[in-house]
Amino acid sequence: MKKGGNVTIKHILSPGSNLKDRFIPDFRELKRVVDDLKRMGYKIVLTQGVYDMLHEGHAIFLEKAQSYGDILVLGVDSDELTRLRKGPNRPVVPQAERLQMLAHLRSVGILTLREVKHGMGKFIETVQPDVLIISASTKDFGKKEASVYKKFCKKIVLLPPQASTHTSARIRTLTISGADELAKDIMKGVPELVKNALNKFRDK
Repeated sequence: MKKGGNVTIKHILSPGSNLKDRFIPDFRELKRVVDDLKRMGYKIVLTQGVYDMLHEGHAIFLEKAQSYGDILVLGVDSDELTRLRKGPNRPVVPQAERLQMLAHLRSVGILTLREVKHGMGKFIETVQPDVLIISASTKDFGKKEASVYKKFCKKIVLLPPQASTHTSARIRTLTISGADELAKDIMKGVPELVKNALNKFRDK
């Protein structure tokens, strides 16, 4: 049955992860499904982001976002878009795995993938949510940028980070830890290198 049919809607509303029904990458299909849900009386909430190295803060944020309506539609940045926004070393977790993990969260109703070709506003224009949720920690898409798309949604809500931890800090910690371990390994080998160098010098 095509997306937007009763079977798909049933699976979206069920507690199971059902990634094959919840993940709708085609924006035309996404619009059809969302329009069906709106006709059924469901209040649609939209938010978007990378969700790299999923942690407690992400889960609480999404649960809070979903509380503003009935169905949370989540746009997940593709690997290519993430590299463009966050740098060449991101994401740590590839998009397929991020989507699979997010599908297991009870607060997430529908997932889609935001590609570079979509730009910042195509997802919002497609869904036209009742409530647009933006994170105060997102530097390149705050309330000022979101106001451009106000005509496509009834309400804009700015939510602060929902936990003290965040992905960038966690990555920095892992990087520093890795560098420390590397430095220790190098220092272990330094005495041996010096000893070998001195022996070579004496032989001459």
